[in-house]
This record gives sequence, C-alpha cells and structure tokens, in this order.
Amino acid sequence: MAEPALKDRATAAQKTAVQAERRQFVTMTVAGQAFGLPILDVHDIVVPEKITRVPLAQPEVAGLINLRGKIVTAIDMREVLRVPPAPGGQRRVGVTVSHRGETYTLLVDAVGEVIELGADRFEANPPTLDARWRQLADGVFRLDHGLLVVLRVDRIMQIER
Repeated sequence: MAEPALKDRATAAQKTAVQAERRQFVTMTVAGQAFGLPILDVHDIVVPEKITRVPLAQPEVAGLINLRGKIVTAIDMREVLRVPPAPGGQRRVGVTVSHRGETYTLLVDAVGEVIELGADRFEANPPTLDARWRQLADGVFRLDHGLLVVLRVDRIMQIER
C-alpha cells in the first residue's frame, strides 16, 4: 500500500522540479526582434507622454520622463542595440526597471504578453548573435515563431557607451 503513495510523491516532486525550471518573461519587440526581460525585473509598462531631451547626454539616453511625479531616465533600446531609429511618429512604450536603486524606462517598439518558458527551450547565446547583443543577453529561447533574446537589466545599464 505504501508504494502508490511513494509514486505519487515522486510524481509531485518531479512536477515541482519541472515548474522550478520554468521562467516568466515580459516580451517586447525592438526593430522586429523579440526580446524578453524576467518578469521580476519589470515594475511597470508606460507610454510616455513627453520625453525631455538632456543636452550632451549619450545617444542611448532618450531623455527624462515624469513617472507619477518621479523623474526617470528613458533609455532608447534601439540605440543600445545599435539598430536603425524608429520610423518618425512611431509611439514607443516604456518598460520600467530598476538598477542600483535608480528607476529607468527602457523604450521599446511594443510590449507583448507575459510568457512562461521551460528550460528545455533555453540555449546559450548563439555565436552568430551580434557581439553587442551577446553582451546584453543571457541566452535565447526557441519559440514557434523565432527566437526570444533574454536581456539582463544589469548588463544594459553597464554596457560601454
């Protein structure tokens, strides 16, 4: 009689291990490429009304936005990733994150859904991935419609500009 109980516990432990290997990401696109940030790194999604340019700022700094009374630096992910600028008039979306106690908004073309992915679909950065992107990425997930490049906030904020 104890044997089925052991089997049930083993099955439950196996399910827990598989669930532990699953990670959730907020998906976004920049220049048609899908990217993901771990859901725990994302604080908010915003559509900035106004971005105030900062004189002499690095090209990656799109400017400053007012986020519910707090001044936040907006980082242009097209500049960070070294892809062409967004078409004129295209509305950008901000993904709000924190790094070393400071709040930033990463400007992307669009934000998708939250997805949960298993470790079985994860791969290290392929050697064909642009060197700049490899610096920023933790790896990639194979999806039915392409690759999801997983970004790390700490690497985005520390990249040589």
